[in-house]
Amino acid sequence: MKIAQSKPFFFKHGKRAVLLLHGFTGTSADVRMLGRFLEKKGYTSLAPHYKGHGVAPEELIHTGPDEWWEDVLAGYRQLQEAGYEQIAVAGLSLGGVFSLKLGNNMPVKGIITMNAPMSMRSTEIMYEGVLRYAHDYKKYEGKSEDEIEEEVEALRNQSMPSLVDLQQLIADVRKELDMIYAPTFVVQSVHDEVIDADSANVIYNHIESPEKNISWYDHSNHVITLGSEKDQLHEEVFTFLESLDWEE
Repeated sequence: MKIAQSKPFFFKHGKRAVLLLHGFTGTSADVRMLGRFLEKKGYTSLAPHYKGHGVAPEELIHTGPDEWWEDVLAGYRQLQEAGYEQIAVAGLSLGGVFSLKLGNNMPVKGIITMNAPMSMRSTEIMYEGVLRYAHDYKKYEGKSEDEIEEEVEALRNQSMPSLVDLQQLIADVRKELDMIYAPTFVVQSVHDEVIDADSANVIYNHIESPEKNISWYDHSNHVITLGSEKDQLHEEVFTFLESLDWEE
């Protein structure tokens, strides 16, 4: 049984736009509920896919941060070309890192980071995440456990050279946090099983924005947008967006 692959989305509703960015090995599905919530609140949202994401892992391992960043910029430009002049950005995990980078390179109304890492584990541990993605992807494709095991093992014998570039991307964004002046809302799961939760403090303490807030979630895992506290997250994101200086 072939799975229905997640697709980028563009929910048009209102003049205020939010660029929603997923994480490494994630897809727009991770931020779709947030997008639908914002749509009901009168916000437009667009969620692109990074190259190699939402497709077979054999494609993912041959892509890297430079290409993914171009996809972020393409999403930003797509909003501009559709007539949206006021754009905020919100991102989960790697999407949060890209949100900070975007805020340092393009005009944005505000920045929301959700469980965004400011340091990365070894490339070996990161590649284990790729293999978990491979297993899940192939399972949803409807393949047998034997097929999955064989194909994941074949991937295990390969590598993803761009993981080193991913580490460097995060280090570079961290170095430039003091160049960020846009209003920023930092969200972090206390018991994040993927990244060091102290990353939230690093972001909050080093950005120069005079308007910044941080919120800790006690009962959420790394993919906080799909967790048990998602309703609280939605409301806090909306409250932050409403606090921004939108031009009507």
